[in-house]
Amino acid sequence: MSYTKPKVIAEIGCNHKGDIQIAKELVKIASESGVTVVKFQKRHNQTLLTKEQYNTPHPNPIHSYGKTYGSHREFLEFSVSQHKELKEYAESLGVIYSSSVWDTVSAQEIISLNPSLIKVPSACNNHFEMLEVLRDQYIGNIHISFGMTTKREEEKIIAFFEDKRQTHRLVLYSCVSGYPVSFDDICMLEILRIKKKYSDNIKAIGFSGHHLGIAVDIAAYTLGAEWIERHFTLDRTWKGTDHSASLEPTGLKKLVRDLEATYKSLSYKECDILEIEKIQRNKLKYKKI
Repeated sequence: MSYTKPKVIAEIGCNHKGDIQIAKELVKIASESGVTVVKFQKRHNQTLLTKEQYNTPHPNPIHSYGKTYGSHREFLEFSVSQHKELKEYAESLGVIYSSSVWDTVSAQEIISLNPSLIKVPSACNNHFEMLEVLRDQYIGNIHISFGMTTKREEEKIIAFFEDKRQTHRLVLYSCVSGYPVSFDDICMLEILRIKKKYSDNIKAIGFSGHHLGIAVDIAAYTLGAEWIERHFTLDRTWKGTDHSASLEPTGLKKLVRDLEATYKSLSYKECDILEIEKIQRNKLKYKKI
């Protein structure tokens, strides 16, 4: 089995608390940690939400930034021009910008920025009007999470892209949608299932984790997920539902470090006795054959 160098996505999402300066600080720290991509989220809330959903109070008021769920979402939303500003800032630091999109309007808005990849979250992977926009109006790579998704739904998604011969642009993510997810529920071997079923026709396999710590991400990479996505925050105690399942700066830096070390280690011996072993062999080996 050959391995591609791991690529880490720092999912900033809405952990910026609606403040573009916090967003830029997160981008800067993530870039210094060595990640490949910094990712945000884009919603057109009046398109995405029904009127009832928009005007209903947040289901978890302690984490709300507005009186209603709609006003909460609007508070956390950046404009297209702000996303453009974040993209330019990320690229100035040598890191790739991306965003998840949640509806047809936000998909078209992010496409206008021409990022190299766009993410489809688990919640929207069956939004075929949006998938059609991404498939037919966008030329970059499309990353899709398979959290809370049945196998039949997976097959329909793949068939949708196969219909226009576009599966070569897909990166499929093993994912369990929970915040946070216990280790018993991560179901890491799903990576092998997705890889066995789809890897011949797609670009790559990824893992999107909502668990605590970084040990599991190393296992995900070893099983074949070359893209590792983790939520990222400056402070896990901040208001907001994603912070508790996020890595803080030290954790993100360690994740990148450990994945790179794992990548370097995944090889066979080039010869029976490595150069590093020769001195020890001469000193310690009981009997030379």
